[in-house]
This record gives sequence, structure tokens and C-alpha cells, in this order.
Amino acid sequence: MTESSVIFLRDFSTLFMELLCAIIGSIYYHKYKDSILKYFLVYLWAIVLFEYSGYVTREYFNAKSNGIIFNIFFFLNYMYLSSLYYKIVQHPLRKKAILSFLIVYLASIVIGGIYENYVYQFQSIPFITASFLLVIQIAFYFTEILNSKKVLHVKRNLFFWISIGVLIFYIGSIPFRIAINYYVHKGSFNNLFSINYILIILLNTCYIIGFICSNKTQLY
Repeated sequence: MTESSVIFLRDFSTLFMELLCAIIGSIYYHKYKDSILKYFLVYLWAIVLFEYSGYVTREYFNAKSNGIIFNIFFFLNYMYLSSLYYKIVQHPLRKKAILSFLIVYLASIVIGGIYENYVYQFQSIPFITASFLLVIQIAFYFTEILNSKKVLHVKRNLFFWISIGVLIFYIGSIPFRIAINYYVHKGSFNNLFSINYILIILLNTCYIIGFICSNKTQLY
């Protein structure tokens, strides 16, 4: 199999998985439409829009870089996910910590802008920073779940499966992003992107499991 065929297969599998996830999320929207996840469906379709836009501009319009598309999306992605954990987490100190994380993340964008051109390059410093911060927020959520009666029914909780997927994705993405920064200067990093595609598939698989297996009504 040629390298171009492998790249096409990776692109197709991840784009298909994201589209499938959005469709299944639409089918099961009645489960979470009255919860804090009511905008999660918009989030899923936004992912499809950004990913397909990035793919089209890269493959058919010979864009020099589609980095700006994904940088804008990742900013919105962090803001949305962080807002969910702020609403879900109950401990006052943890809530304050999540708010302080926003300052840290915005500072990382400013600092990263000194070293990277966000129009042409994928952000590295903000991405790695946000990944660490999201992992901590997920830890906050799991800590509270484990110390409550909710743990007895956690497998039927959609937000639990969302958190599992996000955790897997960002724990795997941190070393991936660091490695990309190293290998990009050596000109051989295409194989590393297979890791990213696998993480995306696992992320959406967790979402889909949550949609299908969660209770008929999600209340938070």
C-alpha cells in the first residue's frame, strides 16, 4: 500500500467516525436535550464542519496551511469542554481552580504566539497546556464521582463516557504533540499521525458508547 493510500485511509476513517458520531448523537439527542449537554450535539457537528473544512482546503484548494482553522477550533473546543466541567464539578475550590485554568490557557496562547505563527502553524504550547488542564479537570470530576452514590450508575452516565474519551485523547495527544515538534524538523513524521487518528477514533467510540448505553434521560 502506497503512502498516499495510507494517508487517504486514515483521513477517511477519522472523518467517517466523526460524522457517524454526530449522526448517532443526533439520534439519541432526546436523552440529553434537557441537561447541561444540550449543546453537545452542536459541538459534535462543529467538529465535523471544522474537520471537513480543513480536509477540503488541504486537498482541493492547495492551501498553504489550514492551521488557522484548527487553532480556532481548538480554542473553542477548550472553552466549551472546560465550561462543562465547571458546571459539573461541585467543590468550590475545584470550581475556582477551573476558572484560574482559563487565565493559564489564555497566557499560553499569548506566549505561544511569540514562537509560532497561528495562521500557518498548529499551536503547540496552548495545545499541550490545555491538554494538561483538561486532564486535571477530568480528575476533579472522577474524584467527585468516586466519592458519591453516582458511582453506582456511572456506566449509564453519558458525561462519564464523554470524560473517558476526552481523557484518552488528551493523555495520548500530549506526547504526540511533543514528538511532532521534534520530528517536524527532521522531515519524517507522517507515521506519527497514525497515533492521532487512532486517538480520534477511540474518542468518538467512547462518545458513541455513551449515547447508546446511557440512561434514557440524563439529568445533572
